[in-house]
Amino acid sequence: MVLLLNKNSLYSTFGVSDFDSLDANINSMAPSMVEYYLSDLSNGNDDAYLNKRNIQNTISIGEYSLYLDYDDEVYLEIENSVEDDLETASLW
Repeated sequence: MVLLLNKNSLYSTFGVSDFDSLDANINSMAPSMVEYYLSDLSNGNDDAYLNKRNIQNTISIGEYSLYLDYDDEVYLEIENSVEDDLETASLW
């Protein structure tokens, strides 16, 4: 799932002014806290189209990836782990 994020909300949540500073700030935080903030920012957003050829910069955090494109839009991609839910345990 790919979502278009509001840059101002993202930057103010992490206390930074641009995407490059975001990477340094995220690396200094606990991963669970970063995932909580990203999950909170993704609520209420609709799926968006991301042309992966237009990606300028990427930050990956667990199942979350942040992308900055050449139009200065920030996208959040969340990996779905559906295949893990479909597997059943063996009886033997």
